[in-house]
Amino acid sequence: MKKWLNIIVVSISLATIASGLFQAVAPTIVMNVISAEINPTAVHFFRIVGMFMFLFGGLLIHAVYSVTPQKPAILWAAFQKLGAFAAVSLGVFTGIFSVLAMGVALFDLFSGALFLYYYKKAT
Repeated sequence: MKKWLNIIVVSISLATIASGLFQAVAPTIVMNVISAEINPTAVHFFRIVGMFMFLFGGLLIHAVYSVTPQKPAILWAAFQKLGAFAAVSLGVFTGIFSVLAMGVALFDLFSGALFLYYYKKAT
């Protein structure tokens, strides 16, 4: 079970790294997909969010493969995912993003819950 859990957590982390990097480099593509308003301020903040996605994804990969337990890193990565769920959901419910963004939010909710489970199981 732990082997599969590690594989799933690392896969989500790699996806977070890739999507964060993409969002940091090409935010307007992401913004068009979720029907976000595109202006210089919004683009700048999408780049910042992408950078933090990239960083937290990398942090969790390091935590998984660390020789010593890195429970705080796992916990904070879970909080990042749950916070992303809340922020994107709020954006959808207030009309900032299209309902399509709820797919991203639900994936973040699943990821955050899984990371909390992983946190609980980490030695």
